[in-house]
Amino acid sequence: MLLFRSIIFYVFYAPLTIFFGTLSLLLLLCPKKFGQAIIVYWNASALFLLRCCCNIRYEITGKENILDTPCVIVANHQSPWETLFLQWYFRPISAVLKKQLLSIPFFGWGLKVTQPIAIDRANPVQAIKQIKTDGVDRLKAGNNILIFPEGTRMPVGELGNYKRSSADIAKQAGVHLVPVVHNGGEYWLNKSLLKRPGVIKIVIGKPIDIGDKNTKALMEDVKIWTHEQLSAMADNN
Repeated sequence: MLLFRSIIFYVFYAPLTIFFGTLSLLLLLCPKKFGQAIIVYWNASALFLLRCCCNIRYEITGKENILDTPCVIVANHQSPWETLFLQWYFRPISAVLKKQLLSIPFFGWGLKVTQPIAIDRANPVQAIKQIKTDGVDRLKAGNNILIFPEGTRMPVGELGNYKRSSADIAKQAGVHLVPVVHNGGEYWLNKSLLKRPGVIKIVIGKPIDIGDKNTKALMEDVKIWTHEQLSAMADNN
């Protein structure tokens, strides 16, 4: 049954991706804010399909911590689910991602409309400079910034090294950093067709004013907080 429901999801998700990917070619010619406001309905539609086809819902704690000014969102990375959710929920938002994704037909075209910060991981020094420069520019333009500080998807129950670039951007731009944790990988299984029914838990932490804080130590604190929240989610399942 899980496989059947997962396949039904993709039966609808594939034409949805083709539709919005094709639409994005027109949106790239429109004002950036307008294009971003439209393309995120792709994300919203996918989340709706997950609920209808796979009975995957979500529950948010910490809504009071959401800011009405641009900030840097940092979240753990387990699966494709959080990219869909975070880009919809914290819109307008520009995500830091590998530039190869923009070359994927339809999918990559839609990503371009979101004004991502597309980096070349083969050149880490240049990537760090680009993240800082483009990140500050996006924040000044009114976008939030989304960074997965681990840099790649991690298996459920594991956390990678939390790199400090997100805190560096927040410090340079004079904005807050907002930590987010979720257990989406337990339901949208990474590198698998299967989608498990259930309620994904999301916790939005209190905004952090970087100030003169040590960014490396601060990100380690965020990692510890993330681990604690994930452990609490596991205990409550």
